[in-house]
Amino acid sequence: MANGPDNRLLATLSSDNCRWLEPYLEHVDLPRGTVLAEEGEVLSHTYFPHTAVVSLVRPLEDGRVVEMATFGREGLVGLAFAGIPLQSFGRYIVQMPGAASRIGTTRLQMAARARPGIQDMILRYTEMLMALTLQSAACNAVHGVEARACRWISATRDRAGRDDIPLTHEFLAEMLGVQRSTVSDVLRTLQGRRLIHQGRGRITVNDGSRLQQAACECYHILRGKYQQLLPVAER
Repeated sequence: MANGPDNRLLATLSSDNCRWLEPYLEHVDLPRGTVLAEEGEVLSHTYFPHTAVVSLVRPLEDGRVVEMATFGREGLVGLAFAGIPLQSFGRYIVQMPGAASRIGTTRLQMAARARPGIQDMILRYTEMLMALTLQSAACNAVHGVEARACRWISATRDRAGRDDIPLTHEFLAEMLGVQRSTVSDVLRTLQGRRLIHQGRGRITVNDGSRLQQAACECYHILRGKYQQLLPVAER
């Protein structure tokens, strides 16, 4: 991490804390569809995505899947609370393939106890996740599918750091909790407005600024919250 980490959360750490943590971070490649943990399993590692994007989903009895949270280079997968084995609240599955750094959860707990700056990073990210959860609940209750789709695609673009997003209609429908046909209509509209281009199994963002403008207010609220709670450290 000599030039600074690609993960935004790690980038909030001071240089000293980064150097202290670096020997314990293992670089891993995460293929699409990899399940990092099933519901109820104890998470043995905490992941800091760089280019990978991971979704936390809950399979329902009727076969549907509901997204609860998504994690990319702005955060981590698997919070580490001192002395408490963390069980997964659902299935952690790699949505977009890419790289990540991982560290043993026990080792991260020890680091948090030894280094106040690392503990502060975890606490600030915990607050961010709480804000994300509450805002998402409000968003799903009151905002339309098109605005939520624009928010989801924009946020995923931010997390991945690229315009080309491997994404099927089926997967986006699961993430938004709507029918596939509804998502197809929305994406066709967005393509007609030249905000995106649809390919086979992928979406390319043509105009990120206009796509963000079309997103619901939740996108901008949460983006501001990230900048407030997780400012990148000067190096």
